[in-house]
Amino acid sequence: VKVKNGYARNYLIPQGFAITATESAKKVLAENIKQRAHKEAKIQADAEVIANKLEGVKLTIGAKTSSTGKIFGSVNTIQIAEALAAKGFDIDRRTISIQDDQIKEVGSYIAEVKLHREVKVKIEFEVIAE
Repeated sequence: VKVKNGYARNYLIPQGFAITATESAKKVLAENIKQRAHKEAKIQADAEVIANKLEGVKLTIGAKTSSTGKIFGSVNTIQIAEALAAKGFDIDRRTISIQDDQIKEVGSYIAEVKLHREVKVKIEFEVIAE
């Protein structure tokens, strides 16, 4: 990006927002971009491996219920994350989404786990009465 000399000398360079576009600086920038892309590809590949392991997982979550099948309280992403942890998966609850924010009845449901911005997997889980 081209800017006026005074703006670069007096503000951008002293603040660390910019550097002079020399050949060595361009090479360093290209190397940083290459390393970042490689790191991002590795993270995505790791997420795809976890997604393949999660494909066939079916969870069962127990909840206290009334005689009509309504749950006292609700089942939310915290309980799903705990059930996944019991199966050996360390998944953050914030990456799990369900259609309803809270589940208040016994039955089968589907949750979506977003492992990476391009890697999502759907997990079946069943809420049963304890």
